Amino acid sequence: MDRLALRGLKARGHHGVFPREREEGQTFIVDLVLSLDTRPAAAGDDLTRTVHYGVVAEEVVAVVRGEPVDLIETLAERIAQQCLKHDGVEEVEVTLHKPDAPITVPFDDVTITITRSRV
Repeated sequence: MDRLALRGLKARGHHGVFPREREEGQTFIVDLVLSLDTRPAAAGDDLTRTVHYGVVAEEVVAVVRGEPVDLIETLAERIAQQCLKHDGVEEVEVTLHKPDAPITVPFDDVTITITRSRV
């Protein structure tokens, strides 16, 4: 399988367990690695035979901006399932960053990484 990566997709969402997170929202950052066979697209130089990463990016941002959830685990799962709807995507790795998480000590980032496949 080949790997197509999208890194640093940013969107504001209202996810979290605390009322302030739901009311004010915060920025989430998404990194994706899509596993697919790109040979058919490359052989014919044909976009219709691969995944359109611009469309995937828009869909992922829409998920982050969409219906709020409590957990980043749930949001990452929704993103993964959206990516797997694309023909040819056999597996997806999603890393979801929550750099403004409500933590009371200094930190750089909170992330979760999940891998999902069609199997």
